[in-house]
Amino acid sequence: MLRLTKITITQFKNYSFSTFNFAERVIGICGLNGQGKTNLLDAIYYLCFTKSYFTKTDGLNCQFNMDGFRLEGIAPLIRPYCKKNEAAFSETDAVQLKENKSNNIVCIFRGVGKKEILINEVPYTKFSEHIGKFPCVMIAPDDIELIVGGSEERRRFIDTVISQIDPEYLQQLIIYTKVLQLRNSSLKKFAEQGKTDWTLLEVLDDQLVMPGNYIYAKRKEFTLQLIPLVQQFYNQIANNNEVVTLQYESQLNDNDFYALLNQCRQKDFILQRSNGGIHKDDISLQLNRQLFKTTASQGQRKSLLFAFKLAEFELLKINKGFAPLLLLDDVFEKLDDSRMQNLLHWVCNKNDGQVFITDTHKQRLEVAFVGLQTTYQIIEL
Repeated sequence: MLRLTKITITQFKNYSFSTFNFAERVIGICGLNGQGKTNLLDAIYYLCFTKSYFTKTDGLNCQFNMDGFRLEGIAPLIRPYCKKNEAAFSETDAVQLKENKSNNIVCIFRGVGKKEILINEVPYTKFSEHIGKFPCVMIAPDDIELIVGGSEERRRFIDTVISQIDPEYLQQLIIYTKVLQLRNSSLKKFAEQGKTDWTLLEVLDDQLVMPGNYIYAKRKEFTLQLIPLVQQFYNQIANNNEVVTLQYESQLNDNDFYALLNQCRQKDFILQRSNGGIHKDDISLQLNRQLFKTTASQGQRKSLLFAFKLAEFELLKINKGFAPLLLLDDVFEKLDDSRMQNLLHWVCNKNDGQVFITDTHKQRLEVAFVGLQTTYQIIEL
């Protein structure tokens, strides 16, 4: 099992220097708005993903008028070594898992281009090597964009989950993204110069197809597991039998990638960007055979969001062999009492994973935890 037992935060967002010790599996974090509840969750997320959940720019995570920050966490992985999960860990990691050693994670940002991630005092050569070693699921208010936003949000969701399960997927995604950016910039250059470098275009197409096919195969396999879980959790949270239909949509479902690039070539030249590929993938959402985001109520949208996140949690647990950390930010304000009770019962009673829940009301947290008959810890900010 994965537990975070301690975190020390230095010059991160509104924290100058703070240390928190986590003694229980279920942790409630309470305080008025602006006290740092969400920032504490984001610091935990950063230790797992080497980046913030809310901003892409590390400089924006620094405390005001400070040039850097430092995060340090103690996270034991206590479980019997499992041969099934060996591929996700290095030889050193496997030994630590066998011996149930604690892991010391340090993230240091010293300014633009000066960032370090260390595990047990050993720095990573590639930050991507850290992804998936300490799996984590975050649920925050703005996540509703996963349901009502564009396809990019749902692709990001898919990529985040699979990258924690399959290290090779993340590497292929990085390659695909770089080649796609180069192809798009080349298409603009061709338009500006009034001529096309066909040799370069063919090379870029070749370099795009191999990682693209790998990503497509993994996404297709993943969504076959994801979709029934989302439907199951939706009905559990909403406590009804509404028909929610989800479908993985990809241009590669009906086309060979090379053929697709050829079909889109004229359109690519006109629009000066690549119009065919897995960067157009999506998951379509329907409620009772109608477009979900235009027909669903606020409660139905939120229920589907939590269903996606709990499915993510379950798939990580199945594939990693232990439950990920679960970070719930301000969820009491987002669900009615019935849906909230169903959610907390599942995350706190039906799973052994560590859960962090923020709320502005200490008493509401205590009442919820006492009702669940689970041991808990309350941290007041």
